[in-house]
Amino acid sequence: MTDKVTHRGGCHCGRVRFEVDAPADIEADECNCSICSMTGFLHLIVAAKDFRLLSGGDDLTTYTFNTGVAKHRFCSHCGVKSFYVPRSHPDGISVNVHCLDPASINSIAITPFDGQNWEQNVAKLSPISD
Repeated sequence: MTDKVTHRGGCHCGRVRFEVDAPADIEADECNCSICSMTGFLHLIVAAKDFRLLSGGDDLTTYTFNTGVAKHRFCSHCGVKSFYVPRSHPDGISVNVHCLDPASINSIAITPFDGQNWEQNVAKLSPISD
């Protein structure tokens, strides 16, 4: 198991801030579905217990579509989605790697994910690890 570090991050205006425990060498998924492509989201999926919202809970708004399982959380001031509850792992959190402060990141390995064909490919996503 890779040792975890505490990464910090947030939205563009700084109202939403969070911490996430994950490896310094990040393995991220780049999804090509409509919402991920349009927002440039780069996924780091973690267990909910490894994510802590530090500030800005009252500044978040939620958007859902399709099955309604995914809870897309946006800052209501700057519009940035720095994290959300993903459909693939509804008991976890997907953090946008682009929203992490760079100081704690050693490297980022990006794996393409075909989210345009989500049902056929969801099993290819890694499970949440502890």
